[in-house]
Amino acid sequence: MEKIETTILRNLLFNNDYCRKVLPFIKTEYFENFHERVVFEEICNFIMSYDDLATKEVLLIETEKRTDISEDTYKTICDYVSKLDDSPVENNWAIDTTEKWCRDRAIYLALMESIKIADGQDEKKSRDAIPSILQQALAVSFDNHIGHDYLNDYEQRYESYHRKEDKIPFDLEYFNKITKGGLPNKTLNIALAGTGVGKSLFMCHMASSILLQGRNVLYITLEMAEDRIAERIDANLLNVNIKDIADLPKQMFDTKVNNIAKKTQGTLIIKEYPTASAHVGHFKSLLNELSLKKSFRPDIIFIDYLNICGSSRYKSNFSVNSYSYVKAIAEELRGLAVEFNVPIVSATQTTRSGYGNSDVELTDTSESFGLPATADLMFALISTEELEQLGQIMVKQLKNRYNDPTINKRFIVGIDRAKMRLYDCEQKAQDDILDSGQEEEYTNDDEPKQSKFAGFKF
Repeated sequence: MEKIETTILRNLLFNNDYCRKVLPFIKTEYFENFHERVVFEEICNFIMSYDDLATKEVLLIETEKRTDISEDTYKTICDYVSKLDDSPVENNWAIDTTEKWCRDRAIYLALMESIKIADGQDEKKSRDAIPSILQQALAVSFDNHIGHDYLNDYEQRYESYHRKEDKIPFDLEYFNKITKGGLPNKTLNIALAGTGVGKSLFMCHMASSILLQGRNVLYITLEMAEDRIAERIDANLLNVNIKDIADLPKQMFDTKVNNIAKKTQGTLIIKEYPTASAHVGHFKSLLNELSLKKSFRPDIIFIDYLNICGSSRYKSNFSVNSYSYVKAIAEELRGLAVEFNVPIVSATQTTRSGYGNSDVELTDTSESFGLPATADLMFALISTEELEQLGQIMVKQLKNRYNDPTINKRFIVGIDRAKMRLYDCEQKAQDDILDSGQEEEYTNDDEPKQSKFAGFKF
């Protein structure tokens, strides 16, 4: 009976359609026998160089040029190649069988590598890398999608325009307006604010509201301890002044928490890392560990906050300017959002000049202008003495890939710092603050306005 490896190699030689579909997914290390690896390598090299199928003669000539094989090995390869023929095989069966073989070999090799790591035989990788190695092996598949054909895929494109996108909605009216209903997956969303203005409060409030929607939330903190974040979320969800939480009787606290548990099917996980010590690599390991140990997959991730994360590209003692370093962190976090198909929400500090500014701009972003260049949504949280007295905070759009940022560019949100909450204000609070770019409602009674281009000939 013919080995699957032999079937694969002879179809790579004689079946053009099969070769084009499977070659990008086969790796040299999948072949256990050395002579089969050599044949596969030479087939790949020829196709990459000449964009055509190799022949037996080409394989023998190229193999003879190699300096890493012995005379006996060359004879074995010659004998092996001579037996490869072009006997027909059902194409779909061959592709499906090859895909299964690739997955099985990837899993086997991943298990062997994991055992070496567990035994301490790999000096470069720690045991934290094992979940990621196994996950990559389990994900091996033949993905034949190589791009959107604009002219031929128009029906698919039309359907996508009318398909309701899965978003994480806010419980705040104007945030839903500016994002057209919430945060889409695979996005990076940034709140910009000065120290003490409310970056963590905003993220704690949002995490609380999303938990009540029945969704899974992961809150990663690099600034405050896990119990401090949990305390803020307690104040929000239990409707208790944060200063009074410690004074609640145990029975009352239990009752309130159990009532929250009855209202939601979601889970909230809070994970603390030391400041500036954790990067995307650590976050991936955490996600894999949560998936394996708790079957927990987040619907949204909060990272408090971006500037005190590390970069997986640059070591902490690596000499690099702050622009490149913070931009690298932002790009890595957005890559994490894409890889795990979730929205990520984080925050950043304003510069010293922007701290007391009542009209924050993108240029007030601390350390790196590369951050707003990477973010999908970026908005400033602005607090003044007048707003503080009114129990309000101003939000200003700085960048928005979901909607026109000139519409509702500024708006007011109510803030209850004692209970770590945000809430919608009455419309009259918005009337004097919204930009002229806001959406306007017209009635039949409205007088038609003279166009500023009236009198011009077009």
